[in-house]
Amino acid sequence: MDAELVRALLHEQLPHWADRRVRAVEVQGWDNRTFRVGEHLTVRLPSAAGYAAAVAKEQRWLPVLARQLPVPIPVPVAQGRAGCGFPWPWSVYRWLPGEPARADRIPDLVGFALDLAAFLVALQGLDAATGPLAGLHSSWRGGPLSRFDAQTRTTAAALADVVDVPAVLEVWDAALAATCTGQPVWVHGDVTGSNLLVAEGRLAAVIDFGSCAVGDPACDLVIAWTLLHGEARAAFRSAVPLDDAAWARARGWALWKALLTLGEDADGSAAERRYGWRCSARHLIDDLVSDHATPQHRP
Repeated sequence: MDAELVRALLHEQLPHWADRRVRAVEVQGWDNRTFRVGEHLTVRLPSAAGYAAAVAKEQRWLPVLARQLPVPIPVPVAQGRAGCGFPWPWSVYRWLPGEPARADRIPDLVGFALDLAAFLVALQGLDAATGPLAGLHSSWRGGPLSRFDAQTRTTAAALADVVDVPAVLEVWDAALAATCTGQPVWVHGDVTGSNLLVAEGRLAAVIDFGSCAVGDPACDLVIAWTLLHGEARAAFRSAVPLDDAAWARARGWALWKALLTLGEDADGSAAERRYGWRCSARHLIDDLVSDHATPQHRP
């Protein structure tokens, strides 16, 4: 999946855009490969069969969600079909300006945290009655953490030389025990720095809704640890009106991701480059264990 493939697909199916310059974006996701087309469009190609179902979902729902959110999100303008050796459907979106969020690009992290909280509160407040329930199409984001129980325990055990397994499993067990009692709501599913665009230090757009679904909003709170810290984390938590159980589950989601990342990368530093995390996966696990052990004081 490269610029040449995108040019071929456009020439075959959307020739009115085929003469525009095509280049890969700075940070690529796991589920899709994204390319900028000219100055005003992007093309996203699913990276595997399991992610192809998100194309129709985004085509159906993103225009509906975009009209009701306080921050821009991608709006599809065309859908492509399999062709040129590429086996799945794909999408064309309007380009959204901004750079992937990183701590060094955000001078006012508290203000950024509040803007992001306002976006998530708005998303969770939208009518979810007919939205797609969490499932395979969302990589189970918005679904129960228990689906990842065996994977998390196996990964933690394999990392016994570098993490405190009993402390890690204490965080995990607390997350599993924190029952979700609220109504299902819209979730983005992958709120991480690389999916948040900033311009002049402010939240400018939220992208990559491939994991969006209707379900438990805890998965969208992971950013509280992966990017936010100190006063910014406290401000974010105060501005998102979810109960302590949701935050315990969110800690579990963050721990699951950090363990998998550390298992794939010896020092866990790849997450800083790939996801825009503020620290390595190893340090994130320490932060989650410490945060779990610290009494939380809700305003």
